[in-house]
Parts: sequence; structure tokens; C-alpha cells
Amino acid sequence: MLSRVPPPLRASTLLACSRNAVAAPGKRSIGARMASTSSSEATASFLTSRATLASATAFTVGTIAWYTHLYGTLPFVGEISANSPAEEGLHPPKYPWSHSGFFDTFDHASIRRGYQVYKEVCAACHSLDRIAWRNLVGVSHTATEVKALAEEHEYPDGPNDQGEMFQRPGKLSDYLPAPYPNEEAARASNGGALPPDLSLIIKARHGGCDYVFSLLTGYVDPPAGVEIREGLNYNPYFPGGAIAMARVLFDGLVEYDDGTPGTTSQYAKDVVTFLNWAAEPEHDERKKIGLQATILMSSLVLLSLYAKRFKWTPLKSRKIVYNPPKPKQH
Repeated sequence: MLSRVPPPLRASTLLACSRNAVAAPGKRSIGARMASTSSSEATASFLTSRATLASATAFTVGTIAWYTHLYGTLPFVGEISANSPAEEGLHPPKYPWSHSGFFDTFDHASIRRGYQVYKEVCAACHSLDRIAWRNLVGVSHTATEVKALAEEHEYPDGPNDQGEMFQRPGKLSDYLPAPYPNEEAARASNGGALPPDLSLIIKARHGGCDYVFSLLTGYVDPPAGVEIREGLNYNPYFPGGAIAMARVLFDGLVEYDDGTPGTTSQYAKDVVTFLNWAAEPEHDERKKIGLQATILMSSLVLLSLYAKRFKWTPLKSRKIVYNPPKPKQH
């Protein structure tokens, strides 16, 4: 039986097939090119869209506002002010405070001496409303010493069984007494000027410790051409130069119990250290916790890096070899 053999293909048919074979890859490349073009156009449209620009603008403005809220001025941008340097006050120099380093704590002997200066000199006009007697325990005095200091003052209490108020000795839970009963009495005793509370004075003044120290030790005679109104004193570090508070620290004014020489700069240094502690009583503990957290986080990072390398090194360094099967020999 004869089998039917298909007729040979014509030359035109072969040419058409070859054309189709060549055209097919071209179509795929055109499609891929169109897909890449559409993706790039989508990316460009996203980058130039109004929502993206508005989001970027809001993020930039928010970042600048938050930075200025924290630090006051922008870096590399000068602060513009309508006041002259004399009206702003002389900028205080930078002093090497013993507690200003990352790992430095307060000098507690200086805090004790600073409280003595505050008690004998500053407490006559300035209050310390945010500090209670118990806050001094373990910082500058023992519990027995603080109880004795508190009992030197009387505080109103009551009512008693007869419904009357009475005076009692101070306790550890009481706050340091104010020199004046109210603001009006304070102004009346100081020629209309209100002595500020010193609880947060270090954090409330630009320059902090440097400013307060310079202010306490910066009383000089006014220069030629500068007139100071009667009742005011000239201090170049105070804004405007004229301050109602007179110089209060002089050599030999306070006799320290530990024998430290009593000089004006020593008094100013000790009372500023005490006021800095009053503004930041958590200073030492904060640095201690920060150091512990740094050590702990560094240890965890090193352990995680070691675990990552231990886990992934065998996987990343392995070699995969493909051995094709050998053809069978007949």
C-alpha cells in the first residue's frame, strides 16, 4: 500500500514563515519597550503630581518648624533681630562646668555649698517653689540634716479640733518657703521689680549656667556715656544693661563648713551648680540610664550581627554544581 507524501513547500511559503519568525521577536521587544516607557511615565507623573509636591513641602516645613522649636535658630543662618547687642546683653563666655560632659555628674559638695549660699543670700528675695525638703535628702544633706533644716521654718496647717489654723514646724514633704506671701508684697519690697523664682532659672535663660554665673560676677561701673537710672545697677550681661538687683556676692560673705575659700567666683559657681540641680534633679540618673541603654543596645547590635553572619554565611558561601546525567551507552 502506497503512502501519500505531502507536496513540497513552495518558496513563497518558506519566505512567509521566515518573515513571521523574524517579526515575532520584534513584537515582543516593542511590547517590552512600551511597558518600560509606561512605567517611567508613571514614575515621572508621580514625582510631579501635586499631592507629592504638597507632601514634600509639608514635610520640609514641619521639619524646619520642629528644629527651630527645639534649638531656636537654623544652622548656618544668622539670627535677625531689631535689637542692638547692648539691648540683648553681652553674650556670656563658655565655662568648663564639671557636670557638662556626657559622662560627668554633679559635684554634690558644690551643691551643698550652693544651697548654703542660696539660704544665706538669695533666699531673702528669690523663691524656690518647685523644690521640697525631701529633694535634698541624699543629694546634698542627710535625712537628719534636712529634717533639722525644715523644722527651722513654720508652715500653716489645720484646722485643728477647734476649727482654727495653726503653725507647725516644717516636714520633709513641705516645699522651701517663699520670702514673700504674694507677688504684690514682692514688688513692694523691691521697688516694683519682681524677683523671679529660681527653680528653673538655669533652663529659662539663654546661656544657662554661663549666663547666671556671668550675671552674678559681672557688676561693673557703667562706661562713659551710659546713664543708669537711680535704683538700677549696670551689668553688661543683662539685656539693656540696667538691672534692679544689686550685687549680692562679695568675698568672705559666706563661711563654708568644709573650709572652701569664700570668694565671689566660688560663691557664684556653687550657687549656679545648686540651681542647675534644682532645674534638672534627674540629671545624674538620666545620664546613668542613657549609658546603660547605650551599652545594652550596642551589645544587642553585636549579637544580632553575629547571629546574622552565623545564620547566613553557610547559605551565601555554598556552591551549587549541576552534574547532568550521562547518556546511556547502547
